[in-house]
Amino acid sequence: MIKAIVGANWGDEGKGKVTDVFAQSSDIVIRYQGGNNAGHTIINEYGKFALHMLPSGIFNPHTLNIIGPGVALNIHALMKEIKMVKERYPHPIKLLVSDRAQVVMSYHPLFDQLEEARMGHASFGSTKSGIAPFYSDKYAKLGFQVQELFHTPSCIQKLERVLPIKNALLKELYHHEALKIEDLLEEIESLKSAIAPYVADTFLILKDAMVEKKVILLEGQLGALRDPDYGIYPYSTSSSTLASYAPLGSGLMSHLDEVWAVTKAYSSAVGAGPFVAELFGEEAQTLRSRGGDAGEYGATTGRPRSVGWFDAVATRYGCAIQNATHVVLTNIDVLSYLDEIPIITHYELEDGSITPHFVATSVLWSAKPVIKKVPGWKVDITQVQRYHDLPQEAKNYVDTLEELIGVKIAMVSNGPRRDQILKRL
Repeated sequence: MIKAIVGANWGDEGKGKVTDVFAQSSDIVIRYQGGNNAGHTIINEYGKFALHMLPSGIFNPHTLNIIGPGVALNIHALMKEIKMVKERYPHPIKLLVSDRAQVVMSYHPLFDQLEEARMGHASFGSTKSGIAPFYSDKYAKLGFQVQELFHTPSCIQKLERVLPIKNALLKELYHHEALKIEDLLEEIESLKSAIAPYVADTFLILKDAMVEKKVILLEGQLGALRDPDYGIYPYSTSSSTLASYAPLGSGLMSHLDEVWAVTKAYSSAVGAGPFVAELFGEEAQTLRSRGGDAGEYGATTGRPRSVGWFDAVATRYGCAIQNATHVVLTNIDVLSYLDEIPIITHYELEDGSITPHFVATSVLWSAKPVIKKVPGWKVDITQVQRYHDLPQEAKNYVDTLEELIGVKIAMVSNGPRRDQILKRL
């Protein structure tokens, strides 16, 4: 059984918690794309953990966690995260890193920061983690796979090809000091020493796991609307956020049995780009402050998220391009303060037409939400342990969302903890 957990929206949907829950019955959990530019928050009996590189199955002692070849591997960030987990989690962690994963070098965040500063108000809202420069190098064949770190002559040869390009940009475009080959070779040695205990040919391990019919869970980062091909380009990330990419980025090369798309009971987004659902002022601040365990602030950046009501237009599209077989609805407890709950059912476009479809980025900027309202439940639901015991208004809200997005909502999360998830049969 192979399952993928992916975001249906702009990211920050609650995928980390869902992966943590599913990992308890999984043999292997694999991160298959992205880097440390987005975080998955997990709350368990050992505390609250914001993971950026580690797979979210790391808190299950029986689960093998793998960082796949499609990941932007920031080794220093990974080592800090491993140290943080080991200090607070009393069990051994089981982690392997694909020898085909590529490495985020120190100059990737540097170029990210310099370019965002150069762009000014026209920037794309990068986390400045080096992700775009990393993937640019990967596809320009200027990157370093993990296995290359262990062959110094290859590293020297590549650096001699890379440095003239990087230094020309640094000096002429950004007016910054040049990189030195000796510094980068020292960096490579440090990266090699740190990652060596975890490196493996994970393709062979996964090939055997498939023969043994292991339960494998693939963990996506960000959400469908940040995909560079099908999302709100250019306000997107630089790796595919779609479940269709998961077999490649994980190293499985197999079909998916199930795709679980995660969406909040309202909308939220970190980063730039059009966001039709966005609320402002006191209405936005009230929703933001109630959202999640510590309010709607990015796990990586700490930036306040843009928030709004549930966007059925965006979510229906997100579920479709994820080819979702099931949906998990998170944070429904956050809406318990409302007498009536607005839902965005359509968009009104600049020409006055009404559409149920998620339109191109250039058109989204002027689109306005078309809203219907349903009754709220106005009671605390965080202690409810069975879906059947939710207030009827809450169940009606879930029924309405399911009808609008066209995919079965199989689970509903009513709080941040691992045990606060309700199966909807």
